[in-house]
Amino acid sequence: MKHPDHLVPDNIKGAKTDTISTESFSSTQLARNHYLEARQRLLSISRWHEYAGLASADFSLTDNLGKEKKDFVTEGDRFKIDIPAPGTESGAGFDWVEVEKVEEGRNDEEDWEYTLIRVRPADNPQSDDNNTAHFFSDEANSYFIVKRVGNDVSAEVHGRNEQPNTETDKIQDKIRNAIVAVGAILGVSKAQWKSLTHGIVKI
Repeated sequence: MKHPDHLVPDNIKGAKTDTISTESFSSTQLARNHYLEARQRLLSISRWHEYAGLASADFSLTDNLGKEKKDFVTEGDRFKIDIPAPGTESGAGFDWVEVEKVEEGRNDEEDWEYTLIRVRPADNPQSDDNNTAHFFSDEANSYFIVKRVGNDVSAEVHGRNEQPNTETDKIQDKIRNAIVAVGAILGVSKAQWKSLTHGIVKI
C-alpha cells in the first residue's frame, strides 16, 4: 500500500495542477477526528459547491446512467459539472467525468490514512452521443484526496495529463473546450480547487 504522499503519478503529457490545503492539530486523536469529518465531505460530491462557495462550479453525483444520487460516491458513478462558463452540446450543458477509483488506506504503525477519488473525462450517459463531454481529453485524470499524516490533515486536488478536448466532432464544443481548457491550464481553475480543498479541510 502506498504512503499517502505518493498516491498521484507523474505527469506524462500536457499540463498538471496540484492544490493542497492543510490543517494541523495538537494531538493525533484530534487530527483523526477531523480526518473523518473531512472524509465525509470529500465523499459527499453533491455538497462540494456548498463547501467551496457560491462562485465555484456545481458538482452533482450521478450513477452510471446519469441519474442523480444523494449518497456517497462509488466506483462507476459520474460527476455532472456545471462550471461558470458555457457548457458542452455533447454534455447537454455540463461537463462529465467517470469515477474510476474510490480507495482508502491506513497504516497505524506509520500513523497515516487516506481516502482517494480518481476521475476521468467521460461521455454524457444520458445521450447516445459518444463524444467526451468535458473540456479536457479523456487522457486526463483528476485525483481528489483527504489524508492524515500524524497530526496534519490535508485535502488535495491533483490534475494530470490535462490537454484540451478537441477530438469531438461538434465544432462548437471543439472551440469551447479549447478556450475553457487553456483558461484552466493557465490557472483559472486553481482558485476553484483552492476553494474546494479549503472548504473540505477547514475546521
